[in-house]
Amino acid sequence: MSSYRIRSLSADDNEAMAALIRTVLGEFDADRPGFASSDPEMADLYRAYDRPSHAYWVAVDDSGEVVGGVGIAPLEPAINGVSELRKMYLHPKARGQGVGRALLTKALAYAEHHYRWCYLETLVRMDRAQALYRQAGFMSLPSPLVDTGHHGCDRWMLLEFSADHRFSGSDDTIGG
Repeated sequence: MSSYRIRSLSADDNEAMAALIRTVLGEFDADRPGFASSDPEMADLYRAYDRPSHAYWVAVDDSGEVVGGVGIAPLEPAINGVSELRKMYLHPKARGQGVGRALLTKALAYAEHHYRWCYLETLVRMDRAQALYRQAGFMSLPSPLVDTGHHGCDRWMLLEFSADHRFSGSDDTIGG
């Protein structure tokens, strides 16, 4: 079993993370317009998340390969107090090993510090991801909160941060 480490995205990770996102979207037949791969921020994820109230983390394996990532940013178009969980993708070899949970925990701890709500858009067929989101407290919505441009997504979820729903960071190392 490999071990994985969670760290902030660096400019050197742009190409690897963009390739990973496109690969995973292809796995779910979602590598076309209306999905995350068409977002302008894909050209430079580091720059897109290197701003106030934005953050992006990657998971890397023992060899330093980027095997996953997740971001938090204000929902656009904006709704006061609402963040968006963005571009959470995992390489198949990193799934089922706690990497997704660690990334999600890191992202939600950050979001809780800056926002009151966290919104996400996904696909019905990404059932393992949805199960993880539900375990974190996300509730399904009947429709999108706003038009984010991800017209291909068919599942929308929202989490309200409250006193009885706290997230704690980890030591940023998984497995080993």
